[in-house]
Amino acid sequence: MPDPVDLPVRLSVSAEAARNLATATVTQPQWDEITPRWLHLLLPWVDVDGGVYRVNRVRQNSEGVTVDLLTVDDGEPELPTDFIDYEQDPREYHLSTIQTVLRTHTRITDLYSNAIDQLREQVRLTVEAVKEREEHELLNHPKIGLLNTVSPTQRIKTRKGPPSPDDLDELISLVWKKPAFFLTHPKAIAAFGREATRRGVPPPTITLFGSPFLTWRGIPLIPSDKLPIKEGKTSILLLRVGEKQRGVVGLQKAGVAGEIEPGLSVRYMGTNEHSIASHLVTRYFSLAKLGEDALAVLDDVSIGNYHEYVYPTA
Repeated sequence: MPDPVDLPVRLSVSAEAARNLATATVTQPQWDEITPRWLHLLLPWVDVDGGVYRVNRVRQNSEGVTVDLLTVDDGEPELPTDFIDYEQDPREYHLSTIQTVLRTHTRITDLYSNAIDQLREQVRLTVEAVKEREEHELLNHPKIGLLNTVSPTQRIKTRKGPPSPDDLDELISLVWKKPAFFLTHPKAIAAFGREATRRGVPPPTITLFGSPFLTWRGIPLIPSDKLPIKEGKTSILLLRVGEKQRGVVGLQKAGVAGEIEPGLSVRYMGTNEHSIASHLVTRYFSLAKLGEDALAVLDDVSIGNYHEYVYPTA
């Protein structure tokens, strides 16, 4: 890939490209990189005031006890006295920002918007790119990404490489308080399907958002191509979600100027002396894990294992 400083400056879509869209077709521009982004749909989103979300936790004593309690069978023993203590330095989550400036020539939007609104399509596709980047950051960001915020005790490895039913059961044992969904690369889901089928327990499917999903123990396996694959291996995550469940929640700031949906805004920045109109596209977001046992990860998931099946002949 060329160094960014060597790339030519592109101020707006070319007149030829805009003319083709306006006169040669009546369909919207198709972009193959757009994905369903199930993670965003399945996460509960919390509106954050002031751009900061503080997670206050109860503190345990040196013996791992939160409240000193006494079970009494008879007699009148002296009862313990105690109180619930809190962490004095709770973790704070600050919203991250994804931004870009969309530039369009007014000649393009004026002359070639008869069949399809050129500005609307430029905004739509730019917003799609922002959302794709957001899903990537929710998984891979060094500070808030799910893959990088797992507690060491909640991280395990596969028994033999390919993802087996035993491996997913082990994940469930770590996130057993209302697990919501598995999240992994589509190739890992296919690999699990092969292993489960070989065991004679092909995973059933359920329908969410009008699409079928494989499940295990009733928990859906949600695909995302933003999970990295390195040397034929990837990871499988299991999440509990929601504030009331002390799970994983998405964070955003709603009500910003130019908002087109919660936490996402498009603001007109003016037109320069070259007739280039600029629009600032901004997404404010973050991710918070409210309980250490709300997230677990299965690492070293091999996705390249296949089986040969021998069928009896008549």
